[in-house]
Amino acid sequence: MTTLVELQSVTVTFSERHVLDQVSLKLERGQITTLIGPNGAGKSTLVKVITGLQKATSGKMIRAKGVRVGYVPQKLQLNSALPLTVDRFMRLAGRYPEADRLEALRLVSGSHLHHSNMHGLSGGEMQRVLLARALLQKPDVLVLDEPVQGVDVNGQLELYSLIQSLRDMLNCAILMVSHDLHLVMAKTDHVICLHHHICCSGEPDAITNHPSYVALFGQQQSEQLALYHHHHNHDHNLAGEPVGPCQHDHDHSHSDKH
Repeated sequence: MTTLVELQSVTVTFSERHVLDQVSLKLERGQITTLIGPNGAGKSTLVKVITGLQKATSGKMIRAKGVRVGYVPQKLQLNSALPLTVDRFMRLAGRYPEADRLEALRLVSGSHLHHSNMHGLSGGEMQRVLLARALLQKPDVLVLDEPVQGVDVNGQLELYSLIQSLRDMLNCAILMVSHDLHLVMAKTDHVICLHHHICCSGEPDAITNHPSYVALFGQQQSEQLALYHHHHNHDHNLAGEPVGPCQHDHDHSHSDKH
């Protein structure tokens, strides 16, 4: 794999407190990496370092030459008194031709939103528009901060499938920030568990049983997550129902918290 972004022993200190402590990681082309951790673990600070919005107190960030980073924020505050269509919002990203704006919307299955009012979008539609806006710069690295927040479970499944498709189409590296792994489990290649430092990292199967993960999130969630993934060797349709081959009974009735 080609390393596009690498952090080497990155520490970020605020008021003599290490928000990030000796963090080292690599974002590889074609790989989806999910960053998990409890609130206040430093996830947003790490995103800011990778996107260039926050300088490290010590350590080093290395970007491959010419790497473009696209960013989808966790929240977007819009002035509800100002009319704003999706196309106008897309134009605020820079001087991209209309053909590029339309193509970006098409890639996220959002062509029908072209003339929609931004203030009337659902949570899932808003995330598609934000994704399309980030795609305008043809990113090599796509950073998604809590990309399914405020989206219902069926919408989350669709968005995670869309993100996986974008990785395949663009052959980019994707970093997703999440509170937990429940629905993203089947759509990620590599997991990093952060609590100011990297507690553990690796493939999803290995993380669910790691003592550091259990210590942070609890044995019950770890067991639920392992059960969910064990039964998740099938796909879902747009209604969120399991389809296709599954070697096990469907007793994972999404009782886990989303």
